[in-house]
Amino acid sequence: MRIGVLGAARIAPAALVRAAAVVGGVEVAAIAARDRGRAEAFARRHGIATVHDSYAALVDDPSLDAVYVPLPNGLHARWTLAAVAAGKHVLCEKPFTSNAAQAVSVRDAAAGTGLVVMEAFHYRYHPLARRMAGVVREGDLGAIERVETSMCFPLPRFGDIRYQWDLAGGALMDAGCYAVHCLRMLSPGEPSVTWARARTLRRDRRIDRAMTAEFVLPGGGTGRIQASMWSSTLLRIRARVVGTRGTMSVFNYATPQLPSRFSLTVDGRRRRERFGGEPTYVHQLRAFRDAVGGRPTNLTPPDDSVRTMTLIDAIYSAAGLPPRP
Repeated sequence: MRIGVLGAARIAPAALVRAAAVVGGVEVAAIAARDRGRAEAFARRHGIATVHDSYAALVDDPSLDAVYVPLPNGLHARWTLAAVAAGKHVLCEKPFTSNAAQAVSVRDAAAGTGLVVMEAFHYRYHPLARRMAGVVREGDLGAIERVETSMCFPLPRFGDIRYQWDLAGGALMDAGCYAVHCLRMLSPGEPSVTWARARTLRRDRRIDRAMTAEFVLPGGGTGRIQASMWSSTLLRIRARVVGTRGTMSVFNYATPQLPSRFSLTVDGRRRRERFGGEPTYVHQLRAFRDAVGGRPTNLTPPDDSVRTMTLIDAIYSAAGLPPRP
């Protein structure tokens, strides 16, 4: 599988280039960036053979099978649609689009094409996430009463693109999409928002630097997400599920190849399990390759993305903020 990269993004080396060096049958074959000089420097550094003059030229390259989209949030839908129209498979960074309406448009465009479109929630492809989902799905905890997820990290550079309104910025989009997706994965059905509160930037009250939201779950349980890029909670990446029979607690569900903890207490008996091994990005790229090859390995297809973006839009509305443009 020959894949091209749209943009010399900071995430691209870890998320794709280094993963491709491990995953067989994948070649990072081309790159394009707004600044050709940056693309050329990236290509030299990472051994990429072809540099295109524009995103459009890369998408139209007939030698490529797939396109990786690590562009700013506000450009995801446009270039995923362009890649699908050009007959390319797509690995698109999260959040999938700027809002639910865009996610629906991408889903509908990809439907029936036979193309793989995967949202890059890399954590979902790691054995830890499979274990977490399995605990809930198999009923180990009994009836689910409470699900709490968080993704908080410090980003005090308020000129960063992740704080820009016209690029679909905000803490819920960049950090919170993980918490929302993980909440959905661990819930016994789709959550519904009951309350949300945002902490916003002074210079642009449409942009959240932190978000907290509460949910009701099917079956009567409740949920909560906490997300921030700048708040009193500097670093928190956790998931916790409480059921009638016990509790599951996970520290660092997002990158479990780094220090992480998994603890499961059922009927008063507690055990801890270790997860590590290959990076989440390697698991993700392997699943993308296999999905392109016809295997049912796409755990984050457009249907799933539509549900995540619908919930994100609802959280913004509950917090009194508009969905991203």
